[in-house]
Amino acid sequence: MSKIIRIGTRDSQLAMWQAKTVQSQLEHLGHKTVLVPIKSTGDLVLDKPLHELGITGVFTKTLDIAMLKGIIDIAVHSLKDVPTVLPKGIIQAAVLKRGNINDTLVFKDNEEFLSAKDAIIATGSLRRRAQWLNRYPTHTIVGLRGNVNSRLEKLEKNEDWDAAIFAGAGLGRLNITPENSINLHWMVPAPAQGAIMITALESAEETREILKEINHEETEICTSIEREFLNRLEGGCTAPIGAIAYINKEEELNFKGILLSTDGSKKIEVVKVVPLGNHHNVAEFCADYIIGKGGKVLIDQLGQGDKITNIYSTKQLTNDQKAMLHDDVVAESNDDIKINPNRLSKSVVRNEIENVIITSQNTVESLLTNFSAVELQFKNIYCVGRKTKRMVEKRIGKVKHYEQYAKDLADHIVEFMDGTEVTYFCSNLRLDTIPDILSENNIKVNEVEAYETKLDAKKVEGDLDGVMFYSPSTVQSFLQQNEAKGIAFCIGDTTATEAKKYFKEVRVAKVPLVESVVELVNAFYE
Repeated sequence: MSKIIRIGTRDSQLAMWQAKTVQSQLEHLGHKTVLVPIKSTGDLVLDKPLHELGITGVFTKTLDIAMLKGIIDIAVHSLKDVPTVLPKGIIQAAVLKRGNINDTLVFKDNEEFLSAKDAIIATGSLRRRAQWLNRYPTHTIVGLRGNVNSRLEKLEKNEDWDAAIFAGAGLGRLNITPENSINLHWMVPAPAQGAIMITALESAEETREILKEINHEETEICTSIEREFLNRLEGGCTAPIGAIAYINKEEELNFKGILLSTDGSKKIEVVKVVPLGNHHNVAEFCADYIIGKGGKVLIDQLGQGDKITNIYSTKQLTNDQKAMLHDDVVAESNDDIKINPNRLSKSVVRNEIENVIITSQNTVESLLTNFSAVELQFKNIYCVGRKTKRMVEKRIGKVKHYEQYAKDLADHIVEFMDGTEVTYFCSNLRLDTIPDILSENNIKVNEVEAYETKLDAKKVEGDLDGVMFYSPSTVQSFLQQNEAKGIAFCIGDTTATEAKKYFKEVRVAKVPLVESVVELVNAFYE
């Protein structure tokens, strides 16, 4: 292949290791490659909703979109994180030889706690939790989230915890497997655990042919059976399911599958051994066996289980935005602020206004509720936010200058604006940033209250892991009904400044988009 193969990957340490492994194998065969880390979905906008394209996986969405937009040629994934049904136009093109399939127990001092009645084990996996409680029913399981390094740190710092469970492959690939660790050979791994998969466009025949050169057939056969077993059982429900297939020296395919209740009190398992070549119906047979032994009832019970909200969004999320959230997220969303356009006098826009400041899309909507675009004779329009700029230019007129943040816009106006007077269309709850900076620099600010912002939050029951905020007003509204608990996931610095007054931990999105806030939340659950 004469062109350079663009290898798409997430930018985490483990994802980069996997991508570099693929890169090394391709370049060893003489192919030119380049790594393309994909950080944010913010700039990856498609012309169709995600659900229409079949894009569902939390860890794979960004790469799927990048591939469909032609930004990358192939994408590298942990196969266990990939949905069993791929998006339209994208196929599994290769699977590398499998690494460590086992879950690994990392403990602090010694293994004596295994024989104790009381012990505390940390894991964020339903499958690991259920299998551990099935084997050690008197032990306590606590949640554990974050990347591999942060989870190891949490284990070290938490004096009450005895151990935590990790994927052995992840620890090994990062070369950070602690001495105090053992592989849990008795624990059935997640389907396709330890395998690296590469996707490509179905239409990219040349790329697909190249990837066949690094495909490991045995791993492909085994992981395909495991994933088909998962697909036949899961039915859209997140359940504690394990599956492992391997081929022995006698060229027999050995399969073991397991389904448990979340508390580990119920377990249904199946074992099947068939000659290689007669393995094509193994997944179907084993899934049917599990279902026939009470698996359907168990899965139905899991699907009907009470789910407790752990993330709250102060803005109503769209279906596509909800679909982007991590599988562990049970999100509730509500428009915590309500916008009511004010009735404005015709005298406000009777004459041309030389300098105008518009800081939100709500302002645009309010102005156009009162006046036609022709009536809005604005000579120089200054905006905050890319989306606001886009709306202004589409519906009112050309924007003289815009910045992402209010302070930056005010500083620009002070330095570059002609004239000493501006008209600022704002809300009743506007921030002081722009008026204060301009007034301090002898620029007269004529404020016109274009709309009213009403705080309209709801009471959220239970303890939240975090709250998604999109403006200082959403912070104020939420706190009228709720306490500041969990992490504040903020769309930008201005919102974060307000949140920091009340929340102990505040995280800020890389770009000021709802999708970027979703990514912040997902990063917390990885």
